[in-house]
Amino acid sequence: MRFVFNKRPSVKSGAPILLFFSLLLAGCSAEKNTVASKAFHNLASHYNGYFYAKEEMDKIEIAYFKSMTDDYNRILRLYPKLDSTQSKPYEKEFQEVVKMASLAIQHHKNSKWVDDSYILIGKARLYALDWGNAIQTFKFVNTNSKDKDARHEAILNLVRTFTEHKEFNNARAAADFLQKAELTDAHKKQLLLEKAYLAQSQNDLDNMVRNLTEVAPMLRTKADRPGRIYFILGQTYQKLGFEAEAYNYYRKCLSTHPEYEVDFYARLYMAQVTEISQSKNINTARKSFKKLLKDTKNRDFKDKIYYEMGVFEYKQKNIEQSIAHHNSAIRIGNNKRVDGEAYLRLGEMYYDTRKYELSQAYYDSAVSSLPADYENLEGIKKRQLILDEFVKHLNTIRWQDSLLTLSTMDTAALRAHVSTIVKANLKKEDNSKKKKKANRVDIDQVSTNIFGSVESNEASDGSTWYFANASVVALGQSEFTRIWGNIPLEDNWRRSQRTITTNQSAAVTANTSESQTSEGEAPASVDPVGAAMAKIISELPDTEEKKQEAYKKIEDAYYFLGDIYSLQLAEPENAIETYETLLKRFPESDYTADVLYRLYILTKESNPEQATAIATLLKEKYPDSSWTKILLNPDYLTEAGKTAVRQQALYAVAYKQYQLAHYDSASLVLSQAHAAGISSFTPNLTLLQLMILGQKREVAAYKTGLEEFIRNYPENELKKFAEQLLNAAKQSSSANAEAPPLYELAAEAQHLYVMVYSPDPTLEQAFASSVADFNRKNFPTKVFAQSSETLNEEKKLYLVADFSNRSSAIDYIKLFNEKLSVMSTLKNYNFNNFVITQKNLETLKRTQALNEYLSFYTRHYQTESQ
Repeated sequence: MRFVFNKRPSVKSGAPILLFFSLLLAGCSAEKNTVASKAFHNLASHYNGYFYAKEEMDKIEIAYFKSMTDDYNRILRLYPKLDSTQSKPYEKEFQEVVKMASLAIQHHKNSKWVDDSYILIGKARLYALDWGNAIQTFKFVNTNSKDKDARHEAILNLVRTFTEHKEFNNARAAADFLQKAELTDAHKKQLLLEKAYLAQSQNDLDNMVRNLTEVAPMLRTKADRPGRIYFILGQTYQKLGFEAEAYNYYRKCLSTHPEYEVDFYARLYMAQVTEISQSKNINTARKSFKKLLKDTKNRDFKDKIYYEMGVFEYKQKNIEQSIAHHNSAIRIGNNKRVDGEAYLRLGEMYYDTRKYELSQAYYDSAVSSLPADYENLEGIKKRQLILDEFVKHLNTIRWQDSLLTLSTMDTAALRAHVSTIVKANLKKEDNSKKKKKANRVDIDQVSTNIFGSVESNEASDGSTWYFANASVVALGQSEFTRIWGNIPLEDNWRRSQRTITTNQSAAVTANTSESQTSEGEAPASVDPVGAAMAKIISELPDTEEKKQEAYKKIEDAYYFLGDIYSLQLAEPENAIETYETLLKRFPESDYTADVLYRLYILTKESNPEQATAIATLLKEKYPDSSWTKILLNPDYLTEAGKTAVRQQALYAVAYKQYQLAHYDSASLVLSQAHAAGISSFTPNLTLLQLMILGQKREVAAYKTGLEEFIRNYPENELKKFAEQLLNAAKQSSSANAEAPPLYELAAEAQHLYVMVYSPDPTLEQAFASSVADFNRKNFPTKVFAQSSETLNEEKKLYLVADFSNRSSAIDYIKLFNEKLSVMSTLKNYNFNNFVITQKNLETLKRTQALNEYLSFYTRHYQTESQ
C-alpha cells in the first residue's frame, strides 16, 4: 500500500464529504431537537462537563466521610457534619463542580444530563453552606424537570439541605411529599436514610430507629455502609432500653467485618447488653470483658473497657465493684472524655449513697475533664456548684456541732480526747509509709511485664499507694484548688503572690513554717497534739456569745441545705427531713414561718394529713405572717406581689451568701429570683448583684451598672444608696494612679463585626448560615470574610471582616439588629454582638477583658448603632 501526501482532492470528490459534515454539525446544534442532536449532546455532556463535575463531587463526599471524627460515647452520626471549618478547604473544588456542571448545561441544553448537572450544582452549594442557592437550585429542578427520577433526586437533596439548615418543618414536608410518590429502590433507600437523619438532628430516637430498621434490609453493597448503620441501630436501641434488639444489631455489625474501631466497640457494647437472666449469663458477660482486656490489640482501649465494666456492675447493683472499675478506668487511661465520664459516674454513685464530700470532689474532677461539647455539661456544672455549696453547709454543721461538744469538756479531758485521735492518725500514717515501698516494687514489677494485664482490683479504694486511689487523688485535687486556686505549673509556685482568705489561715501557717526550713534540712520537731489543741482552742465556743454564734451558723446551714434540696436538687423527701431537723433543733428560728409554709407545699400532695397539721400550726403561731396570708387566701397577692414575696425569700438567702463572701452562690440564687419575674422588689435584686460585682473587683461593669440603675430607677428609695456607692467607686478610682485606657477609639481604622457566644456547634453553624444569607441579601456586591475563634473556655467569637471605618461598621450592625427578629435560626439564641477595631480585638484576646470592652462599646458606639 502506498500513501500519497500533499495531493489535493478535486472539488468534485470532496464536495459530498464537506456536505455530510456540514449537515451533521447543523443537526447537532443545541437548539435542535432531532435524534442526531440529542444523541450527540447526551454523549458530549455526559462524558465532558457532567462527568468531571460528578467525579469531583464524589471525591468531596468521600473526603468528608473520611474526615469524620466519631465519638463512640454517643450515637454516631449518619452523615458528616457540615460547617465552615469543614467546607473552607474545599472552596476551589466546589467552584470546579459548579463550573464543569454549568458547561454541560450551557453547551448541551437539550441533553438528558442537564437536570443531573443542576443537582450537582445544588450539592456543591449545599456543602459550601450556600443554603439559599442550594434550595433554589433543587426547587428549580423539581419545578422544571420532565424526568420524575430527577425531580425525586432533587427533593431528596432538598430534604438534606433543610435538615442541615435546621428548617425541620420544611424537611418533614418534603419527605412526606416523596413518601406518596412512586420511587425507585435506590430512592426509597435514600429517603429512609434522610428521614432517619432528620430524626437524629432533632434527637427523635423513636423515628430514627424506625426508619433505620426499615432501611436495614436494603443495605446490600459496601457503599451503603451497612456495618456503620447496624452499629448506629445497636446504639439507638441500647439508648432506648431495648437491649435484646441492640445485641442483634451489634452482631449484624460484626458480620460485615467493619473497621477495627467499630468492631471493638460493637463487641464491647454487646457484652454490655447481653441478656442477664441467670448467674451464668452474668459470668459470661464478665468473661467477655476480661477477654477484651487481655487482647493486646485493645491496649489503647483499656480505660473504656473498665468504664463499661463499671457500668455493667452498676446495673447488677454491685456498687463496690462498679466503683473499683471506674477507678481503674481513671488510673489506666489518658482519654479525658472517658476520665470525665468515670468521674461523673463516681460522683453520682457517691451522691446516691449520701457521701456528699466524695461526690463533690468527683464532680469537680468531672467538670475539669469533660470536653466543652459534652451532653448536658451545663447541668453537670450546675450540680457541681450546688454540691460545692451543699458540702460547705454540711461541713459547717459538723464542725460547729463538734466544737460545741468539745466545749463541754475540761482541758484535761479535751487534751486526752485530741491526743487519742492524733495518735490514731499518726499510726495510720506510719503503717502507710511502711507499705509504700513494697507497693512501688509491685508496680515496677507489673510495668516490666510486657505481657501482663491489669485486672479490675488494681484500683480498689483500699490501696495504700496514694496515686492508686482515685478517691483520695480527687479529694486532694479539690483541697489543693480550694487553698491555692487554679495556678499554673511553675517553679516556686508557693511564693507566687495570691490573695489568701481568712479560712485558709491554717494552711498559710503550715506553708510559712515550711518555707522557713531550708532545703535538705529536717524541720524542727512539732508537738502534733499541741498544734491540734491550739487550733481547736482558738475556735472553741467557750463563752455564751460564741455558743450562740455557733448555733446561728448551724441554723443558717440547715436552712440553706433545705433550700438546696428543695429548690435546686428537686429532692422533696430530703428537703422535708432537713426542714424538720431545723424546726426540731431551733423551734424559735427566724426561718420558722418560711419553713412551715415550704413544708406545707412539699407535703400537700404526698401527705395531706401532715400538710393540714402544718397549716394549722402556721396559722396559730404566725397569724400575721405573709406566708399565713397566702395560705389562707391564695388570691391575697397579685402575681407581681407573689413574685415579690418569693424574691424576698430568695434575696434573704442570697444576702446571707453575700455576707459569707460566697459570691458565686449568691449570684446563682439571685438569678433564680430574677427568673421568677419582674416585681417591685426587682431593684433590690439588681443592686445586690451590682454589689457582688464590686466585691469581685469588676470595676468597669460595677460603675456602668450603678449608672444604669440610677437612670432606670430615678424614684426608687435605693437610688440614693446607689449614688453613694457610685461616688465611692469614682473616688477610689481617682485616688489611684490614672491608668492608660485599655481600648482606643479609632474611627477611621478598619473594623470587624463580632458575635460572642458560649461554645455551641449548632449556634456557630446558625451564625454561618444566617450571616451569609444576610450579606447576600443586603450587600450583594460586597465580599465579607467569616470565621470563628476561641476567646477562652467559656466564650467563642464569630467574626465578619472587613469594614473600612467605624461608620460603615455601625451601619452594618444597625441593619443586622433590625433584621435579627426575622432570622429564624438566631432569634432564640443569646449572644452579644458589637463592632471592634483589629487592634482592640487583639487587646481583647490578650487581656480577656470582655466586660471592659462592652462598657467601652456602650460609650463610644452603642448610641449610634441603636
